[in-house]
Amino acid sequence: MNQVISKSFKDIFSATVLSFVAKATIISIAVTVILIWLLNGTLTNFITSYLSWIPWEWVQTTGASVATIAIAYMLFILVLSIITSLMIEPLLKKLAKKHYPDVPVIGTANISTSLLLSLKSGLIFLILFLFTFPLMFIPLIGAVWMLWLWSILLKAPTIYDVSALFLSDKAEVKRRTKKSTLTAMIAAGFNYIPVLNIFAPVFAQILFLHQILGEEKR
Repeated sequence: MNQVISKSFKDIFSATVLSFVAKATIISIAVTVILIWLLNGTLTNFITSYLSWIPWEWVQTTGASVATIAIAYMLFILVLSIITSLMIEPLLKKLAKKHYPDVPVIGTANISTSLLLSLKSGLIFLILFLFTFPLMFIPLIGAVWMLWLWSILLKAPTIYDVSALFLSDKAEVKRRTKKSTLTAMIAAGFNYIPVLNIFAPVFAQILFLHQILGEEKR
């Protein structure tokens, strides 16, 4: 795992990856702003009714503004993850050719499948986030729980995006991604750092690329 993380950090700050992140971020910001503008009234009503069932008065008092910011932030992360998933294939091929020139590209990720997995993971993430929102106010527990939730958003779509290019055997994919939750949580850690959070989805892709193809060399 140390080797996977080391290679991934070297890749993520390369000019190619930085250019990709910039493009994905600009597109994601535009999409998020449009969604928030279209859903503004609905979000406000939802947050008001949502907080009404929480028994803790102090959460209700401070929760509205926190929830608004949190939902907008989560929406951006969700959109960025989907955009990254849809755009990532050329970058993965380029990095694979650089590090693993002997590993052939045997397929391509199906856009519909990739989008479906991203939306499914996003839906699970949002439902769990909304129903466990009070946990966010508990020191340490809330931080770890949020990291795990973010890992759900990244794990399944990323494994598919990477494995679809290089592996056809599902059993082999499963074997090489045994520590997939830990890998996704490492990438999700970027979401706790302002500005650097834009690197989380692409860092997950690169981590899984090295985890999956690095196993080939070992």
